[in-house]
Amino acid sequence: MTDYLLSMILFTPLVGAVIALFMAGDKLKYARWVALVFSAIPLGLSLLLVATFDNNILGYQFLEQYTWIETSLLHMQYMLGVDGLSLIMVLLTTILVFLVVLFSWEEKERPNFFFALILGMQTGLLGVFMAIDYFMFFIFWEVALIPMYFLINLWGGPRRHYAAIKFFIYTHVASLVMLIGIFALAFQAASIEGWSQLSFAFTDISGVAFSSGFQVLVFGLLFFGFAVKMPVVPFHTWLPDAHVEAPTAGSVLLAGVMLKMGSYGIIRICLDVLPEGAVAWQIPMIIIALVAIVYGALACIAQRDLKKMVAFSSISHMGMVLLGIATLSDIGIAAGAFQMFAHGLITAVLFMVCGIVGHNVGTRQIPLLGGLAEKMPNYAAFMMFGFMASLGLPGLVGFVAEFNILAAFYNWGLAEGVAWVIVIGLASLLLTAGYYLWAMQRSIFGPVTDKVDVSKVHDVSVYEGVSLAVLCGLIALFGIFPALAWDFVFPVASGLAAVLGVI
Repeated sequence: MTDYLLSMILFTPLVGAVIALFMAGDKLKYARWVALVFSAIPLGLSLLLVATFDNNILGYQFLEQYTWIETSLLHMQYMLGVDGLSLIMVLLTTILVFLVVLFSWEEKERPNFFFALILGMQTGLLGVFMAIDYFMFFIFWEVALIPMYFLINLWGGPRRHYAAIKFFIYTHVASLVMLIGIFALAFQAASIEGWSQLSFAFTDISGVAFSSGFQVLVFGLLFFGFAVKMPVVPFHTWLPDAHVEAPTAGSVLLAGVMLKMGSYGIIRICLDVLPEGAVAWQIPMIIIALVAIVYGALACIAQRDLKKMVAFSSISHMGMVLLGIATLSDIGIAAGAFQMFAHGLITAVLFMVCGIVGHNVGTRQIPLLGGLAEKMPNYAAFMMFGFMASLGLPGLVGFVAEFNILAAFYNWGLAEGVAWVIVIGLASLLLTAGYYLWAMQRSIFGPVTDKVDVSKVHDVSVYEGVSLAVLCGLIALFGIFPALAWDFVFPVASGLAAVLGVI
């Protein structure tokens, strides 16, 4: 069974998407059950993947490799594999999609199309994390974008058409630049190695000795493509619009998994294949990361819309991911990867509570809210837990990630004689605590608001409560026992640091 485990995880959601798509008419109400089953199967298989993964083996495991296109000039393969980094991203994806389906259980507007898009997006996301061929990586990268476009465009808010087009243009242009970088790697590798056939396999290209100038140039192309997806300042403006207009399920998957495609690409491709390029781009990456961290936090303070505040917080937290990666150290890269996982769990809670208040109260405007803890006590508890996790409360998963990122950044500063720069990172933590505590005080504490009608509001539903409770449990579990995820990513980070010459 393990011989085809990755393909089973990858294509099961696609089968479910096709089935759900045709659940029309009297069968419409069963589309949610199809989505639940076909998201539960990949989750169960991903848990089996984790249980059978051997952490003592370096490199990719559960390899699947088949010839796809064979010509005199081209050798293209269907190649799947996972290491510790891709393993935790596969697990994160399957967890969030299953919980999103459960959270959206009461979706009534074209549920067959809605759930089909979610399952289709899952296939694209899983393909990105499991592909070990550049051409397959790019195909799944593009596949993941299309369902998100339709989720925003069809189920979004008043400005959904603008937000969907902006999302697609930004990410598609970045993808084209990334594709140029991928083709450059493949053609240059063939030239250097004297291959008669062009190969896009990760394992073929990673060992090629590219020149320093080539590495610096192509690193820039790939970094641009990945940075827009994260996103980092100044390529971030599509994200707040997309989040504000997207349905809750779309926001959860966009922030929880899709943004991680960018940082995953930087670790998986840029650092591994272009180490000299990474060293040359280290200072620009650190500067960009610090700007994103501080700018995102300052922008949060200025927001009146609860969901837009959480959207800008993702820019700040993904900046923290980039900061860890940019240290080029084992601790920093591992902490950046751990932050990807942590942010995926935490931001799912944040966008779910934003969606609940918008649906139940009729507004997400912070100045119009107040006293919701009295009317919605369970909701208030989940909001507090999510906010505390996101601001880095010790004992929760966010603290482990951010502490190690800042520790790695401080070590880098000491080595470079600029240890004072840690102050910038620490200041962002104060700003983060400030906007979260301010938002909580205004929205759930104090007297019950008289600016909107809350007489008929209800607390979280059973489906919403179960989804949020599971996420909060995972946030606490990985915060108390971080080794459950850290032990998978650290060997990968150590291998990359050795390639980069930085320990």
